[in-house]
Amino acid sequence: MVSDLQQFDVVVIGGGVAGLTAGLFSARLGRSTLVLESLMPGGHLGSITKVDDFPGFPEGVAGYDLGPMIQEQAANAGAEFQMGEMQSIAPAGSAWRITTSDGELEAKAVIVATGSTNRLLGVPGEERLAGKGVSHCASCDGPMLKGKKAIVIGAGDSGLQEALTLSEFVGEVLVLHTGALPSGQSAYLKRISEQPKIKLQGDIVIEEILGDAVVTGVRVRTKGVASEISADAVFVYIGLQPNSGFLKAIVELDAAERVRTDINMQTSARGIYAAGDVRADSASQAITSAGDGATAAIAADRYLGKPV
Repeated sequence: MVSDLQQFDVVVIGGGVAGLTAGLFSARLGRSTLVLESLMPGGHLGSITKVDDFPGFPEGVAGYDLGPMIQEQAANAGAEFQMGEMQSIAPAGSAWRITTSDGELEAKAVIVATGSTNRLLGVPGEERLAGKGVSHCASCDGPMLKGKKAIVIGAGDSGLQEALTLSEFVGEVLVLHTGALPSGQSAYLKRISEQPKIKLQGDIVIEEILGDAVVTGVRVRTKGVASEISADAVFVYIGLQPNSGFLKAIVELDAAERVRTDINMQTSARGIYAAGDVRADSASQAITSAGDGATAAIAADRYLGKPV
């Protein structure tokens, strides 16, 4: 437990690419900086086998390597790191008081980079079979499905990336999506078209995930006609829910509960900035999250003025 109140110029909440980059830039600007993490460095990228579009890595880079690389840079620049769950934030004079699972912190400026969590389908069987064939991590569970059939629900970038990862292990991958066409990048679609193990099927509504002790398939509806598709596992990638609940009474959120910011990542509350997936209009890409983090750190430095 943290017994004494820790005070910093800048506290960054979140250890994904946005938060780590914010910590790196804030420390390099000479600010006493703490990055509060609740997951492994890199956030969601920690479950991605290969990130193909992050500049500087022409052969791609594993997400679980990229996060620790940025963390090491930030630590070398002087940023401190602490593991803990974010609980609340409240004004404390001209500063902000942050309550975590390990105690309280005080910051003159706060950069919120809490990211998001995978949205759930909200259909019968999804929660009951979580960990029993329902998954959100292809690199974690794919090796246990050698020669079997997996269904990926969602054809955005995340769904297509995970389908490609699964194809390294399973015998067949079926990507189901609600729209007529997949929404992921053309680069991923090209790779999928070259992978015979992967098939895409659109105009699908998922009604139920089937199985008693383990997943056995899904019940779907296509153009009003119900049917069942057998599978040994279901991987759900239908979008992200921003981790912004603790900010509802503090800053302005949009209809999707993402944090509204200006071009400098400034929120509606003085001294609070937002970066990465949690903010409105985020492109939800690793590289744009890094840019958000750098912008937020520079803006916070300007807000704080010349060091005393």
